[in-house]
Amino acid sequence: MSRTGLEVFDRTLQTTNHWLKLTMQEMESDNRRLAFNALRATLHAVRDRIGPDNAAHLGAQLPMLLRGAYYESWKPSRTPTRERRLEDFLDHVASYLPAEDDIAPSEAAYAGFAVLAERLDPGEADKLFWLLPRDVRRLWPAEAVAA
Repeated sequence: MSRTGLEVFDRTLQTTNHWLKLTMQEMESDNRRLAFNALRATLHAVRDRIGPDNAAHLGAQLPMLLRGAYYESWKPSRTPTRERRLEDFLDHVASYLPAEDDIAPSEAAYAGFAVLAERLDPGEADKLFWLLPRDVRRLWPAEAVAA
């Protein structure tokens, strides 16, 4: 039976919940709100770093609900950002995390990258990996890097 009465909404709810479950597993947490905030912060920092065209390609790969969160408050004219060092990228992730969340930006980014590596089309995941600065790629799960 449909939860919302619209199959497209039911499907995106189910898919988004799966992404959040994977994020919670990566974070070893059962806090869905924390997982959502970590994933959203990572998606926003990546979106801002990879430029408008690549950001649009990534957005097309996301479940509809996450796509809405991904594009929330986006200003394409202010992208791409120029972080090259890991610390600068993590500061960017931190800027999107609510102050009350007790999560390290590195933990949020690692969990977000792990979920992206698992759920994106392998070609898109590989492309995203190579769009990131070398320093930032260190947070990408080693087992997900294409040869």
